[in-house]
Amino acid sequence: MLPFFHHSATAAVSVREQTLLNEDPELAAVYQRLTRLDPGGLRFARVLRDTIDQLLNGEVTGRYDWETLFKTEKTHAGTLVEINLQREFAFDDGVDMDYRISGIEVDCKYSQRFGSWMIPPEALGHLCLLVWADDYRSEWSAGLLRIDERWLNQGNNRDKKLTIKAEHRSRILWLWHGEELPVNALLHMDPADREAVFAAGSGQSKLNELFRRYQGRRIGRNVVRTVAQQKDYMKRVRGNGGARSALQGEGIIIMGDSQSHQEIAVQLGLPAPGEGEFVSARVTQANGDFQGHRARIEGELWRVSNKNDKVTKAPVLPSAKAKSS
Repeated sequence: MLPFFHHSATAAVSVREQTLLNEDPELAAVYQRLTRLDPGGLRFARVLRDTIDQLLNGEVTGRYDWETLFKTEKTHAGTLVEINLQREFAFDDGVDMDYRISGIEVDCKYSQRFGSWMIPPEALGHLCLLVWADDYRSEWSAGLLRIDERWLNQGNNRDKKLTIKAEHRSRILWLWHGEELPVNALLHMDPADREAVFAAGSGQSKLNELFRRYQGRRIGRNVVRTVAQQKDYMKRVRGNGGARSALQGEGIIIMGDSQSHQEIAVQLGLPAPGEGEFVSARVTQANGDFQGHRARIEGELWRVSNKNDKVTKAPVLPSAKAKSS
C-alpha cells in the first residue's frame, strides 16, 4: 500500500497510523476523503467556531462564555456539530449511521470534554468521527475510530451508551489533533478590558472600545455581533461613521478579510484576518531608517506604533471590494 500523508504536507504518518490504515481499508478511504476535502483543517475549525457561536447567540443574548449556556443547549451541541459538518462538506446521509463518506457509513460524535464521546450500541462495528473542541483552550481535534467492544468502557446509563477506554485512545486515527480553534476574543481578553467594552454605552461605543483595547489580534465576526447587539453590526465597523472613522483620529486602522487588508496586516507583522475576521492596530509613519515591518498605505510607509509614538491620524485603508468588511 502506498504511504498516506497528514493534512500537513511536512509530516508523513507515523508507524502506528500507517498500521491502522493498513488494517482497515474503509478507515483509510474515509481518512483520505476527509483530508482531501480539508487539507489544513480550516473548514472543520470554522464549522466548530460557528457552531459554538450559534449556541451562544451573542447578538440576541450578549453571551460569550460556554458556561453560561443552559444544560439543554450544551446537550444540543453534538446535534448541531453533526448537522453543520454535513452542510459544510455535503456528506451523504447514512442508512444506519449519520453519514456516508466515500460510500462508507460513519457516525459523528461530539464531546465537550476530551475523551468523553458517548458511543451508542448500534455504532459497534462502524466507523465513528470523534470531534472535540474547547473554547477555553482554543483547541479542537477530530479523529476516526472503528468501534470495537474491546475499546469501550461498559455503560451504566439508561440508553446504554459507552465511552472509550483511555488506554485505547491510541486506536484513534487523528485527522487533526490539538489544532487551533479560532479564538473567542471576548472570552480570552483581559477582564478589565472586557468590562470596559461592555460599559462603553451604545453598541457603536462598545465596538470602538473593543477595537481600541484588543489590538494586534484577530476578532471574529461573532464577537462584533455580540458586542454591538444590532442587526447592522457590520455597518458599525466600516467607515462613514463606524469604528474605522471613529478611531482614525487615534491612529487606529481596522483591517478586514479582503486580500488587500490581509496583505497590509502581514506586512505590518500582524496576523492576517481570516474570513469574517478583523485586526486593529495603531500605526505611525515609518521613517527612512526604519527596517522593521512596514506597509505602504495611501502612498506612505506605516508601521505599528509603540507606546512612545505620538498619536497621528491613521491612513485610509484600500476599499475592501466584494467583501463584507
